Amino acid sequence: MDPLTQLLDGLAHTGAEASASPLEVAGAITLTFLLTALIGTVYQRLHSGPGYSQDYVQNLMLLGMVVTIVMLVVATNASTAFAVFAAFSIIRFRRSVPRAIDVGFIFFAMAVGLAVGARQYELATVTAVLICLAVALASYLDLFAPDQPSHTLRVRVTPDIDFETAFEAAFGQFCDRISLLAVESVQAGLMIELRYAVRLKKGASAHGLISAIQARNGNNRVILRSASPDFDD
Repeated sequence: MDPLTQLLDGLAHTGAEASASPLEVAGAITLTFLLTALIGTVYQRLHSGPGYSQDYVQNLMLLGMVVTIVMLVVATNASTAFAVFAAFSIIRFRRSVPRAIDVGFIFFAMAVGLAVGARQYELATVTAVLICLAVALASYLDLFAPDQPSHTLRVRVTPDIDFETAFEAAFGQFCDRISLLAVESVQAGLMIELRYAVRLKKGASAHGLISAIQARNGNNRVILRSASPDFDD
């Protein structure tokens, strides 16, 4: 007999002896459902911006449960495992994932499904809880956040105002970082529009900054806008 055939037959025989009962299958799927629901809850709580997708979170749960079922199936027959591997190898995903962290959550859900399907129930539970806590802690502490402006500021002044010094006091009071991005002539040269990238001090009032600037630019137009990409038009 061919050695490869012997190996497959031996693995299949071993798997058949350890085939999952209907009760075990139901328990495994239920555990995966609960753990992926925890993952989805963490993702929902940590997601910022209007791009949140309920469909994506539900898909994480479905993906985890499907992986669990696949693992339970291939564990009973080695030849089936090769067939499933071949089937998955031809799958192509047509939809791009908008954020890098979304890819991480996909692999997270798959890993939990793999662990449960491999009957490593304690490993799956402990891993899911610890990783969720780690992700939540990293988000709460805002770890590795880039040093970037918090807002963009647009100010209009008349040509007679020395804008290089006029707003120094206001910026010093409300901002810990300021950078002039552009100077533009508007309204047929009657006004000058200034564009800044600013970072407000912790606890500083956006309304207070606008009021302080309007007191120095003749109460002309002032626009303060969040620099967060989640709220860009």
